[in-house]
Amino acid sequence: MLNKIQKHKEEGFTIIEVLIVLAIAGLILLIVFLAVPALQRNSRNTQRKNEVASVLGAVNEWANNNGGALPTSAGTEQADALANAKLSFYKGNVQWDGAGTANLGNTAKVQIETGAACSSGGAAAAGSARQVAVLYTVETGGGTQKLCQDQ
Repeated sequence: MLNKIQKHKEEGFTIIEVLIVLAIAGLILLIVFLAVPALQRNSRNTQRKNEVASVLGAVNEWANNNGGALPTSAGTEQADALANAKLSFYKGNVQWDGAGTANLGNTAKVQIETGAACSSGGAAAAGSARQVAVLYTVETGGGTQKLCQDQ
């Protein structure tokens, strides 16, 4: 008689509990997969900005060592000016004075404009003979954005 009266105790999880746990895990994975590309893009953009600052510093140092004159020839002076720049991202992809302006949309290239200063919209405008502007492109969530940094 006791067997008939005893309640059967069930152990385990209900379907609802399992579905709730799976839904929460799915949301966490979705957030991670959405956040990782943005973090990687921000990291690359930071590296680009740091290398542009390195380029400006190297050109400025070269000018200081050469009586304030900026590199003019397409060969040795410009190469010497960048010798102290620590480049990894833009190594071999530095263009001088409007050479290949159409390629600036490429985020792996940087363009140095001598005698120019930055203006609105990430463009370089005429400046004094001793000014240098560097044009580069960064990634955004919906494409690319042109930026300018000068000294």
